[in-house]
Amino acid sequence: MPDKIKSAEQLREGEILLIDKPYAWSSFDVVNKIKSVCRHHLGLKKIKIGHAGTLDPLATGLMVVAIGKATKSIETLMSESKSYRATVRLGGTTPSFDLETSVDALYSYRHITEEEIVNVLDSFMGTTMQTPPAFSAKRVKGKRAYELARKGEEVILKDKPITITHIKLIDFDLPVFSFEVECSKGTYIRSMARDIGVKLNSGGYLTQLRRLSSGKFSVNNAMTVDEVVDFLKEIEPIKE
Repeated sequence: MPDKIKSAEQLREGEILLIDKPYAWSSFDVVNKIKSVCRHHLGLKKIKIGHAGTLDPLATGLMVVAIGKATKSIETLMSESKSYRATVRLGGTTPSFDLETSVDALYSYRHITEEEIVNVLDSFMGTTMQTPPAFSAKRVKGKRAYELARKGEEVILKDKPITITHIKLIDFDLPVFSFEVECSKGTYIRSMARDIGVKLNSGGYLTQLRRLSSGKFSVNNAMTVDEVVDFLKEIEPIKE
């Protein structure tokens, strides 16, 4: 808890908040909530707030939120590696590679062994090329890719290099398994779920995702949204 901040003026000078994003909230929802408290309770009408890496609404975990002058460090914070815990369901695919869309095809998965999954996960180590999901915030002709994908329009995105520095199977119970991964900026775990399914001669899609760390910051030190709101409301507001 950043208890050294006692006043809104101090907050404006710059602060990093670690927030455990709840399920079904967008990253924008989190930032908007904090901005609302800063404006209406602290009198910071033009406060700058940003975050170092978007989390999908269906994901939970660490969001690094910068306030005031700390927003100048966002680009640096975004460039750092991140780690996740992911759960994948084999035997099916979805257009979004996760639970945002319904299953559109079913495949056999009974042939898959724990050893095969470990070998496939190991194959991602190092730098490889990855195709981002069509249901992503990547821009295509000035629009977000997910806006086009949700309209049923074809979305073609270029492969991007990603780097995996650690990956480990942590649970296996067909057709579901979970793994932890440390990866570079811009890695889509949803795309990894899809690619894992392909490599196993089956389908695969993401059912759970939790960000564990971002750079030097850990979700173990993060606050809930309610805790952040309570903390901000205890700060001395701008004096008129």
